[in-house]
Amino acid sequence: MVTDFNTALSILENGVRRSILERLVREPHYPLQLSELLDVSQQAIMKHLKILQESGFVTSEKVPSEKGGPPKRIYAVTQSFSLRLDLGPDLFRAEHRKLPEGGPVRLSGRLPEDALSIVDKVGTRRSLPMAEAMALLTELNDGLDRLDAERDALIALHQQIKHKASRTVDDEFQQYEERQLAHALLEAPRRPLDLDLFCAGLQIQPQRAEEMMDTLRSLMMRQIGLKSGTLIAATDDKLLPWWLAK
Repeated sequence: MVTDFNTALSILENGVRRSILERLVREPHYPLQLSELLDVSQQAIMKHLKILQESGFVTSEKVPSEKGGPPKRIYAVTQSFSLRLDLGPDLFRAEHRKLPEGGPVRLSGRLPEDALSIVDKVGTRRSLPMAEAMALLTELNDGLDRLDAERDALIALHQQIKHKASRTVDDEFQQYEERQLAHALLEAPRRPLDLDLFCAGLQIQPQRAEEMMDTLRSLMMRQIGLKSGTLIAATDDKLLPWWLAK
């Protein structure tokens, strides 16, 4: 089962479920173990585990009892993903990203150069001594901190550009729907806008959206022409490819 952002956020908003997952990523646990460790009733633990399993976060299997009793159900984490939420004035980015699969060698094509030495040290080895693993994980954590700092700076720059563009949108468009269309295009400049979905969200007719798109397209062509010092012209029935301008 593939979990989307909204489902993942809904599941993880509960603190007990987060605590359960924190235990399960280390090793599989029995419900009774989780109940005792988290000081939560076993009945409540079972309800949380059912939600986690139905949403695909965990799987379970029956294993023989060590004391010779009936088999017991044990739970483990199965999904690997990253949730990202960036929020601020002129900034909203929500992403659910599935982590790439495969061992160190298979991942090497996606890793930054400074992490390739770690791949060479790990290779296809089945296990690592704790001391060596701790040293490598420390190096990776430092790299992640650097990447996070760079990403934060890029997101902040993205936010500043959106903020400056928002001022232009406010000045150029009087209608709320026109401003919303402009913001929708700014949020994903290289992705084709789904006009049907846009119309449904604002409860407007497709013809109205097409008219607004024509207005916005003409404005951007004027802006491109002014910036480049080039006269841009075409027949009335031809849409100029403003998205190709550099």
